[in-house]
Amino acid sequence: MENKGSDEAEKLKTKFLSVWHNMKYSWALKSKTSFSRNSPVLLLGKCYHFKAEDDANLSEETCYETSDEDSVMGNVDAFRKDFASRVWLTYREEFPPLPGSVLTSDCGWGCMLRAGQMMLAQALLLHFLGRDWTWSEALKLQPLDTETWTTTAAKRLVASLEASLQGSHNSSNPGSPPIPQAQAPGSAEEADAHLKEMYHRTLVSWFGDSPSAQLGLHKLVHLGLTMGKQAGDWYGPAVVAHILKKAVEEAMDSGLAGITAYVSQDCTVYSADVIDSHRAPRACPASAERSDAPPSLQNNQPASASSLPDSRAVIILIPVRLGGEKTNPDYFNFAKSILSLEYCIGIIGGKPKQACYFVGFQDDSLIYMDPHYCQSFVDVSTSDFPLQSYHCPSPKKMHFSKMDPSCTIGFYSRSVQDYERISEELSKVLQPSAKEKYPAFTFVQGHGRDYDLSAGLTPEKREWPFIRDSRRTVTTVGDFVLL
Repeated sequence: MENKGSDEAEKLKTKFLSVWHNMKYSWALKSKTSFSRNSPVLLLGKCYHFKAEDDANLSEETCYETSDEDSVMGNVDAFRKDFASRVWLTYREEFPPLPGSVLTSDCGWGCMLRAGQMMLAQALLLHFLGRDWTWSEALKLQPLDTETWTTTAAKRLVASLEASLQGSHNSSNPGSPPIPQAQAPGSAEEADAHLKEMYHRTLVSWFGDSPSAQLGLHKLVHLGLTMGKQAGDWYGPAVVAHILKKAVEEAMDSGLAGITAYVSQDCTVYSADVIDSHRAPRACPASAERSDAPPSLQNNQPASASSLPDSRAVIILIPVRLGGEKTNPDYFNFAKSILSLEYCIGIIGGKPKQACYFVGFQDDSLIYMDPHYCQSFVDVSTSDFPLQSYHCPSPKKMHFSKMDPSCTIGFYSRSVQDYERISEELSKVLQPSAKEKYPAFTFVQGHGRDYDLSAGLTPEKREWPFIRDSRRTVTTVGDFVLL
């Protein structure tokens, strides 16, 4: 009886804590973000200028080595549409309880997991749809203004309080998202647009907040339990990198069989390990039984995905530390160079204990997507679930000096040939400048095992990043304002 009473008290405590977080993160007032007309904006390899075409000539050097075709002159809407087409994953509430807990919301603690999901979603967008894809509804999203969010927050707060006083929320366990039924569009262009929208919807459904979602929060929390993390704990960017790797590797959907993940060791990318990941076939036990992916995605992958049957794409995740207690400003040019590459899938990090997903920059400010909005649970098992809450119309900016030094950088490599080009280009970017004493990370030929980095360590400890061998010395218009 005593244990039962203790459990009930813990549940009630959890509910009221959830209510507080829902109020705190739903009632956030959105201030508009300012962008300069005189400086280029870089967004995951795409360069945008907000000057009119007849303004003063713009120097090509300001685009950080992007090509002419990636530069959009004076087109604010193109930037808005590109940004809003990225998948936005935020705090949610009222979903089924997370593994090993009674929590039905991740408000207040799940921001790094959400940032990791966003980075993973960008890799999948590149894999299935390519960097040039944008969502047709992106410019129709409503700005996250004060009135909209405070009204929604008030309703949510009242509902949460009522539910906490009356008892548990009714939790559902939705099944896997059904395969979208293909309709018969008219022209080939309409058919292509329809197919891409199927990819888009299926991709978002993989991140649903239910136990059956392939890459959802429930799956990530479950994998975190094996690393000593529980729902409600703080997850760092390095730990999240390993969780994402396992989630991709263990995904049962055949649509995800053509992609895997690699996490660097001790800030070092071992090329032979990445190449092995590209070439090694990946078993998919459930592929013969069922798949959430559109039929054409199961059988004939689109041009943006790996075309070789014995090859698979690799998501390369590199946990790094860009300074000591604070971020070293000498690394900012490095961060700019990284975010200027189309195969970069962004950086997860943020402020101390407040994670976000960095996708670009302007001048000395980073552009990011913020997971700190509490939104209601969406049942992605329905074929027509709303997509609006999975896309953000409001970019935010943060000065580089405010960024926490611990972060994880991500890249997407489609094939072995792609990786060879990527490693060559990044090796040039990583060359230390006069200010930078050490590169943020390095590429090394061979396998990690060849260097005996983790000799004497248990298999469990080998999973953790930044393990150094003591015998080895390393010297290694919308919702923003144009000013």
